[in-house]
Amino acid sequence: MPAAVETSHHLYPLISDLGLILMTAGVAVLIFKKIKQPLVLGYLIAGFLAGPHFPLFPTVQDMGNVEVWAEIGVIFLLFSLGLEFSFKKLVKVGGSASMTAAVQIITMIIVGFTTGKLLGWNFIDSIFLGAILSMSSTTIILRAFDELGVKTQKFAGVVFGTLIVEDIVAILLMVLLSTIAVSQQFSGVELMESIFKLAFFLMLWFLAGIFFIPTLLKRTKNLLTEETTLIVSLALCLMMVILATAAGFSPALGAFIMGSIIAETTKAEQIEHLVKPVKDLFGAVFFVSVGMLINLDTLQEYAFPVVIITIVTIFGKTIATTMGTLISGQPLKQSVQAGMSLAQIGEFSFIIATLGMTLGVTSGFLYPIVVAVSAITTFTTPFFIKNSLKVYNQLKIILPKKWEDKLDNYSATTQTIHQTNHWQKYISGVASHIIIHSVIIAGIVFVSIYYLIPLSNGAFTYYLYIFLTVVAFLPFLYALALQRVAVQSLNQLKTDSKNITPLILIALFRILLCIVIVFIMINELINPLTGVIVLAVLIAFAVLFPKRIQAMYGKILHQFIENFNDRERSEAIRNKSDLTPWDGHMTTFEIPQESLIAGKTLNELKVREELGVNIAIIKRGDLVINIPDKDEKIFPKDILYVIGTDEQVKDFELFVDKSLVGSVDYHTEIVLKGFELTNEALNGISIRESKIRENSNSIIAGIERNGERILNPQPTFTLQKGDILWLVGDKKKITALFSK
Repeated sequence: MPAAVETSHHLYPLISDLGLILMTAGVAVLIFKKIKQPLVLGYLIAGFLAGPHFPLFPTVQDMGNVEVWAEIGVIFLLFSLGLEFSFKKLVKVGGSASMTAAVQIITMIIVGFTTGKLLGWNFIDSIFLGAILSMSSTTIILRAFDELGVKTQKFAGVVFGTLIVEDIVAILLMVLLSTIAVSQQFSGVELMESIFKLAFFLMLWFLAGIFFIPTLLKRTKNLLTEETTLIVSLALCLMMVILATAAGFSPALGAFIMGSIIAETTKAEQIEHLVKPVKDLFGAVFFVSVGMLINLDTLQEYAFPVVIITIVTIFGKTIATTMGTLISGQPLKQSVQAGMSLAQIGEFSFIIATLGMTLGVTSGFLYPIVVAVSAITTFTTPFFIKNSLKVYNQLKIILPKKWEDKLDNYSATTQTIHQTNHWQKYISGVASHIIIHSVIIAGIVFVSIYYLIPLSNGAFTYYLYIFLTVVAFLPFLYALALQRVAVQSLNQLKTDSKNITPLILIALFRILLCIVIVFIMINELINPLTGVIVLAVLIAFAVLFPKRIQAMYGKILHQFIENFNDRERSEAIRNKSDLTPWDGHMTTFEIPQESLIAGKTLNELKVREELGVNIAIIKRGDLVINIPDKDEKIFPKDILYVIGTDEQVKDFELFVDKSLVGSVDYHTEIVLKGFELTNEALNGISIRESKIRENSNSIIAGIERNGERILNPQPTFTLQKGDILWLVGDKKKITALFSK
């Protein structure tokens, strides 16, 4: 018999620690799924059990390993958030959500900072507390909305829009907090430098990403299986992480930016689906690592701050969000509901707290306090959302009638369409044009000076790289100086001779700016001879090839716009709209196969007369029917876009045999616009006789007259001069009708 060979295997702490984390997380997931509680809480408890502060359970061997896994978790969490974000969503949420988020964030930063100072904390702890309290939890809100069945209600759109704005503000806060942490003081100059640097790189990365990434994915679509798509998307994510780190930003920022760029491509949904398991895995590791920092002794010692901060979070965020929503022009009802929905802290709060720990600038007690406050507000959120309507009803009783009328009038005024100021539109277009093209040119020169030219190993390669740099930025230099901007407003302004002089001055300013940019580049290149060569090349190209330069720019612009709109063209044109100041909103219903209304015309169904709702859009496969007429039939699997109050929508849900799909937020040209009726020809005639529907391809969803509001008025309703008409329909045609 041969001698037995002894073998021993060494299990690295990295592997054993990951195994312990996932085992505890797995048990916690099953338990919390069974008791129908947020999984985040389960991860936090699992982390506490596997952490160094709970000796009755196996403990991780090396917290450094856990920090590495947690950092990876943050990267993939932010990448996934970016995939759900998209820069277009930020534009589409509109002024209401932006104003709500701005008021809420600014207020809570001030309130949080003040609370920290009153508790005797230092400056850094207090400023981090303010930032932490300003962020709400998307995960908790989505779960609560699903359980309570309120995703289709009007206020939910404001909440989702506010969460989108909070995501991008959180990224900005992380950069600013890093700057403050390094300097250990609030320096206005340093903060402005950080903001400028962040804005420059964000714009540069976004413009370059939209130009190159969708093109790459389209050119390689035949090679992109699920496996290769996952690998390529993660590679792009980590590439941007490296770029962000090299630029002096956090890795999380790079992950979020790449996710946002990919969110604009046609592959966004597929990549989001493929990345989800990776995000769930490393996200679990991150939240477990957060739980490991929970120390019961610390919590017991700081029980009073936990209680105070919890109260500040719940009531401060409720009041701040309600006020922000009111200021944005939403009615009191939706404002209260939105305010009571956002009264918690969540994922980004943990990430900001982690940033403070990583930088070593926050005290050890801040993290466990944040975790405790998050756990408490997680449980209170569903209760607050459920009782928000009761609070609103109580407020209606308490508030004086004149206050309520003023709020309603303010809400109506903020939503009414106003005449376009052509100067304002033109200046805005010129400013955007200058900023975008200046950033592109600066980016090209930056890459050339710091990465391309240093690679030169002789005069020939040096001047070759200079030539390539000039060729690269020349189309954008041409556009900056000579490309026409905001053409419609420009043509309108030219009709008045008084505008000619300022228009000429603006044109000269653009040309002067190009000259300044060229001289700055020459100065950066240092060599005077090189500067002369650059000027000569620029002049030669401008004289000899003006049409080619223009064509080159046109091709680049076309490719960018095509990539930017690619995802929209591949999706059905759908939209969610609000009916402010009414309690109405637009939501979607899918007609089930067995529905009794299938095969009937809108005239036969009489949903407007019987239920008080309007059907604004019918989507049938790839066919989109905007403002369907009375003879249009409903077929199984049609998606109907229905306008009505929460109660009317609920009645319609029952009418179509409970086939509710829920509110969606996709791009479409179908919008809501309100304007005052000033046309004498329409005074005293019915809606049907006015032909507004036919002339603007829209429907009158509501009328306001002397403070009274009528939602979905009948076709026989008589119009009067001074009525505020609210039209839902084609954006261009409604605007054209109003501007007559």
